[in-house]
Amino acid sequence: MNLEKIEYSVLIVSNSEKFNDNISPVLKEKGVFLKTVVGDGSTARRKILEDNFDFIIINSPLKDEFGTKLALDISAKSNVGILLLVKAEHFTEINSRLSQLGVMVLSKPTTTLIVNQSISLLCAMRQRIKRMEQKNATLEEKMEEIRIVNRAKWILIDFQNMDENTAHRFIEKTAMDLCKTKREVAKEIIDKFSV
Repeated sequence: MNLEKIEYSVLIVSNSEKFNDNISPVLKEKGVFLKTVVGDGSTARRKILEDNFDFIIINSPLKDEFGTKLALDISAKSNVGILLLVKAEHFTEINSRLSQLGVMVLSKPTTTLIVNQSISLLCAMRQRIKRMEQKNATLEEKMEEIRIVNRAKWILIDFQNMDENTAHRFIEKTAMDLCKTKREVAKEIIDKFSV
């Protein structure tokens, strides 16, 4: 298991200089490097389109909106971790709606310890999501390889009068003989017989 320090990128969406100053040391302690701080939802949306973030911290209210719509938009379109801080009087309602969508909601005022623990949870969640995304990408690559090999087999069946087992063995043997992958051999077959 790799225990090296992992760095995370974060976008802070906050209209409060005091909050921004107080959260910076907490983030540095967690190995987070701060990419950017913005004060409104529209700028945050632009930054999210321009760059990738591991998680986003939204300190409501913002200059142009409360912050819940921003959190909803982000959670619907990405796998990024989201921490939304709201005043205590709004916490119950917002938490019941947004926690179901994967948004972590904290009540303000809060303590450094609670923010620290929340960021630790976001970091853990982000690592888990990254591993799942890697597994998913590997599965998608494997499925694509199967589709290409199957397409090449059908070409061999149609144009070379092979049965399916013979076509499969031909692709495998050719790949071994030429020190190529089955995918490479299959692509060559497809290219050769494509019009």
